[in-house]
Amino acid sequence: MKTATSVKAILFDFDGTLSQSGAIDFKKIRNAIGCPDDKPILEYIDRIRDINTRQNALAMLDCFELEAAANTKLDASAGKIIPKLRRQKLLLGIISRNSRKSILRAFENFKDLDQSDFDLLITRDDPVKPKPSGQGIRLAAQKWKIKTSQIIMVGDYCFDVEAGQRAGCLTVLVDKKKDPSLAGIQCDFRIADLSELSYILRLIRPLAIGKLPNDLLEEFLRQFEYMDPSVLVGAGVGDDTAAVDVSSEQVLVLKSDPITFASDAVSQYAVLVNANDIATAGAVPRWLLTTLLFPPGTSALTVRKIMNDLYHACKHWGITLCGGHTEITDAVTRPVVIGNMAGTVHRADLIEKKNMQSGDKILLTKSIAVEGTAIIAREFPDRLLALGLTQEEINNGRDFLSQISVLPEARLAGGSNAVTALHDITEGGLATAVEELSIAGGHRLKINMDSIPFFPLTQKIATCFNIDPLGLIGSGSLLICCKKEFYLKLKDDLHKNDIAVTCIGEVLGKGVGIEAYRKGKIADWPRFTVDEITRLF
Repeated sequence: MKTATSVKAILFDFDGTLSQSGAIDFKKIRNAIGCPDDKPILEYIDRIRDINTRQNALAMLDCFELEAAANTKLDASAGKIIPKLRRQKLLLGIISRNSRKSILRAFENFKDLDQSDFDLLITRDDPVKPKPSGQGIRLAAQKWKIKTSQIIMVGDYCFDVEAGQRAGCLTVLVDKKKDPSLAGIQCDFRIADLSELSYILRLIRPLAIGKLPNDLLEEFLRQFEYMDPSVLVGAGVGDDTAAVDVSSEQVLVLKSDPITFASDAVSQYAVLVNANDIATAGAVPRWLLTTLLFPPGTSALTVRKIMNDLYHACKHWGITLCGGHTEITDAVTRPVVIGNMAGTVHRADLIEKKNMQSGDKILLTKSIAVEGTAIIAREFPDRLLALGLTQEEINNGRDFLSQISVLPEARLAGGSNAVTALHDITEGGLATAVEELSIAGGHRLKINMDSIPFFPLTQKIATCFNIDPLGLIGSGSLLICCKKEFYLKLKDDLHKNDIAVTCIGEVLGKGVGIEAYRKGKIADWPRFTVDEITRLF
């Protein structure tokens, strides 16, 4: 399949694509002009040697088309999708083997669509060969001053797809009724309804910086099948680790995560972000492998420092740095550390989010956006000073780095026998983490937004940059689903270990979704397509 980095235009076939099928009786036309069933009508007429006979055949074709145009009806999905596409600032055109006057006549029947909705109309009256030639598409690209690779060709017949392929376009076949005669056509996309173009555009346009959106990730992961019965937990939205049964008693928990944001403390982030996820499965993080990618111009001293920092961060948490790969590459513009962490847990102690139950209390440790606060303070001190923060406040923000581990609370919670699920807050902040927890656990969650704890410094920084802390990267805070009868004791145990914890909600019945409340009234739960911190970079 071809890919398009910047789609700027869509060309539509007319009959059977924008209009409903069946208005033109092709068999009747063939009989009238003597065209065999296996010959395309326009090509047959073009090969008629006698000029008068050829002109008569074209005249009959024009009459049949105009007669059909008077009865042509708009495809319902076309009337809905075209305005949406126009709002996306896409160039829209029609390319047809029909005559111009027949298409203009058909538009007179349409209430929800007008000729003015299209920037270009190319028909057999234009000085180009008709489809399946790609000349018409190349003419459109020339008029629009774009590349043919930036055009999507949409049609309901093999000629439309072939024309697109010859011109170098992405091709979309509209197969409304799963026609067996269209089954063999090789196209980039096959749809049953024009409304599906919105999804296609989402697939081929560049993604925003950050994690893949959860709905796309969930869809892409559906193709995964685990033939190996030792895989206890596989890939899934909200399941940040994999779990593999390696013996009758031991489970190996695996995790991979890159660090791309923070540069001055990249090693500490790499160790802790990966270790945090291992801990949410109730496991002890034990081994780390890293892939280190450095941009051209990096000195050996820089590489040595990051390796040394990784070693000491691992040593501090009892983790063994046992291998990996290091490379200088122009694929990155700053150091990237990709961690691959492994840990172990007894089979009976493995924590799986699917075990959450209705009535469980949802606890949150510390306050939200710990990691985001640290990153902003470390990456943008000059901007913070200019926005009115003091150097002391910035230094305090930098020190939030010391709080991004959730290993102490995860160990305490995991050993309490009261916990049904653990989930650490990472990219996308609390808002995304709660959504992921709901998906992975298969339960709806009720959240009291008035109970969510914020660090005053985090709120001040968020106000300065006009960002929402609920969508700010948040390693350092742990979501705990705890059995209702034990949650008060767990809270007390955490407090005794100097770990702040707040009850922010409860688990509801089976399903997926967030029921948020503010001041006792239903409120909207925020969603962030990308982490708020990306707005600063």
